[in-house]
Amino acid sequence: MTHFENLIDNLDLGLHVSNFKSFFSREKTLFIEGDQELHFKYISALDELAFKAPPKIESFKSIQNHLKKQGVLRFEQIFELIKVVRYFRRLKNSDFDGLIGAWLKKIVIPENFDELDSYFNEEGRFNESMDEGIYGLTQRIKGLKEEMNASMKRLIFSKKLSSYLVDTQIHYLNDEEALLVRGGFNHVLKGSMIGRSSGGFFYIVPDSVQKFKEQIRSVNQLREAEFYEYAKRFSQSLKEQLGFIKFIDKEFDRFDHYQARVHFARSKNLSIVKTLKEHSVILHDFEHPALSNPKPVNVDFSKNVLMITGVNAGGKTMLLKSILSAALMAKYLIPMKINKHTSRIGSFKRFEAVIDDPQNVSNDISTFAGRMKQFAHLFSQHDALVGVDEIELGTDSDEAAALFKVILDDLIARGQKIIVTTHHKRLAALMADRDDVELMAAVYDEENRLPTYEFLQGIIGKSYAFETALRYGISNAVVNRAKEVYGDNAEKLNQLIERGSELERALKRKNSDLDERLENVKEEQRRLKEAKDLVYSELKSHQNELDREYAKAINAARAAAKEGDSASIHRKMNEANKNLPKKPIEPKEKRQFQVGESVKYRTQRGTILSLKAKEAMIEVEGMRMRVKLKDLKHSTPLPKPKPRISVNTQVEKRSGLKLDLHGQRAEEAEENLDRFISDALMQGWDEVVVYHGIGTGKLSYAVKEFLKRHPSVKGFSDAPQHMGGFGAKVIQL
Repeated sequence: MTHFENLIDNLDLGLHVSNFKSFFSREKTLFIEGDQELHFKYISALDELAFKAPPKIESFKSIQNHLKKQGVLRFEQIFELIKVVRYFRRLKNSDFDGLIGAWLKKIVIPENFDELDSYFNEEGRFNESMDEGIYGLTQRIKGLKEEMNASMKRLIFSKKLSSYLVDTQIHYLNDEEALLVRGGFNHVLKGSMIGRSSGGFFYIVPDSVQKFKEQIRSVNQLREAEFYEYAKRFSQSLKEQLGFIKFIDKEFDRFDHYQARVHFARSKNLSIVKTLKEHSVILHDFEHPALSNPKPVNVDFSKNVLMITGVNAGGKTMLLKSILSAALMAKYLIPMKINKHTSRIGSFKRFEAVIDDPQNVSNDISTFAGRMKQFAHLFSQHDALVGVDEIELGTDSDEAAALFKVILDDLIARGQKIIVTTHHKRLAALMADRDDVELMAAVYDEENRLPTYEFLQGIIGKSYAFETALRYGISNAVVNRAKEVYGDNAEKLNQLIERGSELERALKRKNSDLDERLENVKEEQRRLKEAKDLVYSELKSHQNELDREYAKAINAARAAAKEGDSASIHRKMNEANKNLPKKPIEPKEKRQFQVGESVKYRTQRGTILSLKAKEAMIEVEGMRMRVKLKDLKHSTPLPKPKPRISVNTQVEKRSGLKLDLHGQRAEEAEENLDRFISDALMQGWDEVVVYHGIGTGKLSYAVKEFLKRHPSVKGFSDAPQHMGGFGAKVIQL
């Protein structure tokens, strides 16, 4: 097992990585060679597009070797090349914009692949209609098989043979059509015996059938000879395109890396995080894929050493694995559950996980000796992220504290970044003197006597060994005796540690409250500044408009003063008065809507259930709708309904309503689609069709995401080909 496979196994990432690999079109390593920053840009650009995953493709290695040695390819190998070319041609025909579109334009497919493509159908079978000779041979084989079957049927229903037949079925034995007959058949049937049944009967292939088979084999040999000639011709043509085959093979592998990550992330709502040129690991809302319903990990590992202490079975090892796993998956651009906007993960050349007990009976090595071998290996590494679980494993705690303190100091000096879990309070205290060491403790719930799987930074945690023993079934009497042996002084030390933890938690809560209040104040300041800037901008705009209007009026008055006669003066003055700004009409105060108020929406009346800035949720005749405030009018309250007898009736469902969203922006399309669905529900439609087109895929993606969120949509699917295919959706309401 390789170092990488061991690492994946130690970090419990096996299933996650296996699921990810299943999205590859063909088997490959996880690492993408080249600039990871550039790869991340292409993956991000591809994630914005709607496209289908490629089919499963075999490796081109054997194909290239055959062509180099002047070999003749099988049709199956040729079709593997055609599948890749067809896939890239479909991508190019999608007319993608941006980075992906520019990349696809650089892939120029040679013309001779068009001819090759025409000789194969979608399933990869040779299109025999392209060659009259082959088509004729195939029809001849088909005719011979029909004649052979007719001959078998005539024998089955022959009166001479009926007394010897065990049954009237055609049996298949070793791919041979045979009849099951009794002894003495040779008087009425000539043929070859190919086997005997458990009842002592004989499987016979009649001579007439054998003759047909010989003819079929002969014709089939001619047909295969024709196929071979085509294979030679195709192989010669492909040999001339060996350079293109190498190029398209490399480009497909690269695209396969990208599409697998995009589709895997979409399938499980995961994120892809790129590594940064630093050594920090800051995780927000990270969830290890091996856990079901985990508590999200939030940790700031910016220093050189993170020392995790605290309660047994409190999640220390899983925190260590989570940090290493997140950094490893970021290096390989593997999708994971994380807040990608606030998390920061540095780049590391190597990862080391010292987790398992290294004791090996066959090699006569103890636990501690095995650990020393593991640490000796670490001294030869540089720029590595190292995780060491239970560092004190296998030796005396006091001696180990001094030894591992010096070992960690030396590893830090070599540029290693180390995560350590330990129960050694002495080792933690020794390392706490360093400014580049971060302490973190697993939190224990005293009231419920359970670990919380949460962590506090900056403190040394208590192990809670006695409490853990009680939780897992050790009797109170045994635990109480152990406490007596442990002694008062040690207990006082634990109480001081515990008290420190309580103070730290209280301080953390206060800081959190202060941060929240400070954030609210900053938000209010930002809002007020935006409002102030908006008012100032409007005021400046009105002032400029007034200046322009007064300038026009003054110029008109000056022109009037230059006129010689009074009629002209009056005419110019009237023009000047027209240019003067009119006194603004005070708008009538607009009454605001309120929850519970009766309103009128188009031709119907309803009641407001909830309000937002520009929208409202209303109830109309028992149906809820989300509408814009500008479409509502104030109305008198609806009269109380009179008692009536309810009658159940069968209403015929209708379908066929259509909406065309071509050319619309995503936001505009969502608004129109929302109004469209509301109207359809009011009119009793239970199935509608929406046309969005294919284009860049952005509008298609926006429509799908909106339909997933809409509470009134039961389901949706791509429309049939005659109704728009991938460019339309059939929606069930």
